[in-house]
Amino acid sequence: MASFAEDRRQDRAAEAEQRRIDQAAAEARRVERVRAADERAARLREQQRAEKDAARKARAERRTELGASLTAGNVYRKGTLALVTASALGSLPAQVLHFAGISPMLLPLPLAIEGAAWVMAAGVAYADERGLPSWVRWFLRLLVVAAAGFAASINYAYGTHLPGLSASDARAAGIGLAAVTLLGPLLFEIRQWVTTLSAKTGSAEDKARRRHDRRRRRQHRSIASLADRFVSAAPFGELSFEDAFAHAWEIETGTDTPGMTPKLHRRAVRSTAALAEAQRPSAVRPRVEARRGGWFRRSRPIDPAPITESVDTSINRSTADLEESTPAPLVPIEAPVALPAPVVIDLGKAVEPVPVGAVAAESVRPRRATGRVPDVARSSRPVRTADELLDEARSATADWSIGELTAEGIRKAVRTSPAKARVLRETLRTERATGPDEAAA
Repeated sequence: MASFAEDRRQDRAAEAEQRRIDQAAAEARRVERVRAADERAARLREQQRAEKDAARKARAERRTELGASLTAGNVYRKGTLALVTASALGSLPAQVLHFAGISPMLLPLPLAIEGAAWVMAAGVAYADERGLPSWVRWFLRLLVVAAAGFAASINYAYGTHLPGLSASDARAAGIGLAAVTLLGPLLFEIRQWVTTLSAKTGSAEDKARRRHDRRRRRQHRSIASLADRFVSAAPFGELSFEDAFAHAWEIETGTDTPGMTPKLHRRAVRSTAALAEAQRPSAVRPRVEARRGGWFRRSRPIDPAPITESVDTSINRSTADLEESTPAPLVPIEAPVALPAPVVIDLGKAVEPVPVGAVAAESVRPRRATGRVPDVARSSRPVRTADELLDEARSATADWSIGELTAEGIRKAVRTSPAKARVLRETLRTERATGPDEAAA
């Protein structure tokens, strides 16, 4: 009994396991079906989106093509052809009826007259395209005017004799037929003229290039003429004008840089030198002070060494120490010399002649030298070295304080120049501050 119950329990467990497996398989199949349906829906949406994009792109292309076809040039060209066609359709029936009313045998005449006008107008366009001489184009235009004028006269006569019209209406019909006959060839000729001018003018870049060529030939006539000679001397198409112009420029100016000349090279060198001089430090670059006495006097450099001054009194200091300009010396004005009393001369008495002798004129003031005094005329002065000057300055200022060490005082004491006195002043002050032994070291 126990074995039966155990078997029954095992059977039920196996059935439950099988149901679980079946349910899992069914769920997997359901998920797979849902995924496949989603993929089909996504592909369908992607296809619809692609179709919409293609339709939108096609509409945009059509709009672009329509906009491109509606440009001013296309409208003018196509509109002119439409007006020419309407003019031909308006003038040809009147000529056909006119000649057919005279005789059926004259029916080809309207086609020949109207065709001659249009064929000659096309000949003008062909002559413009091929660049034929101008007399050919004007001859073809004369033929166009003759054929169109004859057709216009026929249409005017036909319009004025239309039955059932008043005089004013008949005249208006004749003028309208004659005008529409002349209008077609005239519009075609204007269209051809505008097209030719447009082809010659070109784009904005072509205009700028032609303007540049004209300016180059105007500003560099000799070089452009030499370049033309090089181009004409070379075989056709082997030498371009640009290469010939560059070669001619190098021959005329000696440089291969466009626009540069020897004069401009000299200016560039001068400018470079001036810039280098201006960029030098101010302590290194000597200042130049021009001497008085004219524009052609030589200049002398000024000592660029900075002058340092200490706080000191103004007693026994030179004008250079005081940093003041020396006033111009006052020249005393000489008192006027009293004139002698006038001498009364008796005209009736004979006057003895005064002997004239060579008397040297007395100079009021000594004559200043006008040039360089020669060395032999100068007074000989012993030249002292820097060490001798320093020893004399030390001896003369041994009992001076640092405040009394001024350039003017030292100059008076040792009788030297202001520049050397300043050097001595700085040396003595340094020795007083650091000691003689340390300064000598």
